[in-house]
Amino acid sequence: MQKRSLPESLLRYAIAAIVFIRILSIFTFGPMPQDAYYYLYSQHPSLSYFDHPPAIAVLLGFFTWVFGSNVVAIKLADSILTIGTVLLFYRLALSFYPGRQAIRSTMLLLSTLMVSVLSLVSTPDTPLIFFWTLSLLTLYRALQLDEKAYWIFSGIAMGLAFDSKYTAVFLPFGLLLFLLLSGSHRRLLTTIWPWLSCIVMMLVSAPVIIWNFQHHFASFAFQGSQRMGEISAFSIKPKFTLGLLGHQLALLMPVLFITLFYGLYALVRKYRKKSAEMHPNNLFLLSFFLPVFLLFLLISPVYWIKINWMMPAYISGILWASSYLNEKWFKWQMLLSLIVHLGLIVEILFYPFSIRSDDTWLGWRELSVKVSLIKTQQHADFVFSADGYKTSAELNLYSKNFIYGQNVLGEPGLEFDFLGTDLSKLSGRDAIFIDSDPLFKDIGMETLIPEKLKGYFSSVRQLPPIIIERNNKPVRKFFVYLCKGYHYKYP
Repeated sequence: MQKRSLPESLLRYAIAAIVFIRILSIFTFGPMPQDAYYYLYSQHPSLSYFDHPPAIAVLLGFFTWVFGSNVVAIKLADSILTIGTVLLFYRLALSFYPGRQAIRSTMLLLSTLMVSVLSLVSTPDTPLIFFWTLSLLTLYRALQLDEKAYWIFSGIAMGLAFDSKYTAVFLPFGLLLFLLLSGSHRRLLTTIWPWLSCIVMMLVSAPVIIWNFQHHFASFAFQGSQRMGEISAFSIKPKFTLGLLGHQLALLMPVLFITLFYGLYALVRKYRKKSAEMHPNNLFLLSFFLPVFLLFLLISPVYWIKINWMMPAYISGILWASSYLNEKWFKWQMLLSLIVHLGLIVEILFYPFSIRSDDTWLGWRELSVKVSLIKTQQHADFVFSADGYKTSAELNLYSKNFIYGQNVLGEPGLEFDFLGTDLSKLSGRDAIFIDSDPLFKDIGMETLIPEKLKGYFSSVRQLPPIIIERNNKPVRKFFVYLCKGYHYKYP
């Protein structure tokens, strides 16, 4: 038996350490606002939701039903489904590479912060990436094995991906792009099977379509035409592109992200003066990588691209780029990933660096306890916040009573507008308003009462702020207001 080299052993130990850190984080990582918001989804079953389709709600609803309504159950849901994604990715990798290279590609995926985000933070991307990977696997088998059942399976998988997030529209687009560009597969466009797969996708996506039809296409408008309107009124901001590149560099780790661009450079150089057809395997991977990757890259100078929007592209992108990564840089990728994940667990356990943002896991339970006490002491009838969804969702995660959102003040409340709450029943009642101050410079009270409160309440009085401490240092601050006599205004 050939003795395994020490460096290869260390690489496997590094991956094992990274996986262990993720498992440990399930039990030590507090709830992010996204966890709380999509858990709120799950507590209000629906065919779909304003921001996103229902898959994340179904996932969290099932796990919290089995393991109880707690943060660990939420993290377990994300982690277990992400394990499924990794296993599907390995099966997909075996379709393109021999065993050792398939393992190497899977190690690259495991080394990314993308997998950490998917397994530790509840977002629609967790089920999306699972069903996206399943879609690629079934589509590839439908194309290569010529087994008609896989066309049906791929349609189901693509439909479930769309039931996770609207980015899944790139799946049938990628399929049609591949069929158009592949000389050896173009004939399939004249058969029923790829079209049947797309029809099945639409049928499986029916819950999302029905919900939108029932709600005047509110979700499609929010995710589609509204964002397009924001893009059309553009001004070029290079910092948006720099922000995108920086986020993606962190998400994939520098070595892997730079390898993607090197691969694209090598691809252009190879085919710039040649008319030879690309190998079908490479064409397949690029058909599901480049459309998503290039679209968001191209619009990044005029629109802020969120860190997770490119994630689906990286399933086939990592497989394709892994062939460009030599052993030396592969080892550097593993080493950098281990260092970053060690830093991550130190931050989670000891919190040496304060995060001046509401996108944090720290202090929410303590905030909920203190808010509940203030509500009782002040004999208030309800509690609300107005920072999008974050504080309201986190308080709902821990509170036995419903915590209202910013629609109390007549502002768009995202999913809070669709939960069936009747705000008119709050007329005349007293409230506690919680206002996060993530960039606080002191722990004192605010000098002015927010004007938006005065138009909806008879009187507003500021109470002492809630200060959350860690390591004997203030790390979070929330302003508190007692609001008397709510005036409901019909929209």
